[in-house]
Amino acid sequence: MLYKNVTPSNIFECRQCGECCKGYGGTFVTEKEIKAIVDYLNIDPEHFVDKYCQVSGGKPVLAQGRNSYCVFWDGLCTIHPVKPRMCRNWPFIKSVLVDINNWHIMATLCPGIRTDFPDSAIKECIRKELTKKL
Repeated sequence: MLYKNVTPSNIFECRQCGECCKGYGGTFVTEKEIKAIVDYLNIDPEHFVDKYCQVSGGKPVLAQGRNSYCVFWDGLCTIHPVKPRMCRNWPFIKSVLVDINNWHIMATLCPGIRTDFPDSAIKECIRKELTKKL
């Protein structure tokens, strides 16, 4: 079987389960993303990092609540229209190009990720998707 038409929508369909929002995943946020979030939520930007982030490698990362989900997860993403680039790109991330096993690992947690295509087709689809987002 040929897999020439592998597209993002055939290998991933978001089920809005929130599994990608769970655990300390390192969702870095830029100043521009922070501004979009505080404007969307109409909250004080001065204390955003202290209240909603942890710092990792000197950069702000969205914090996790006591339930291990992102602080902005409440059955659905409460900042979905302005969610950070890392969230918007999921699961089309560079680490899959480095090691296709990352796709298969993510698929064990995310019910929307399909693994029934050849690894080469998945990697090519992800490579094309990442190129579009540059």
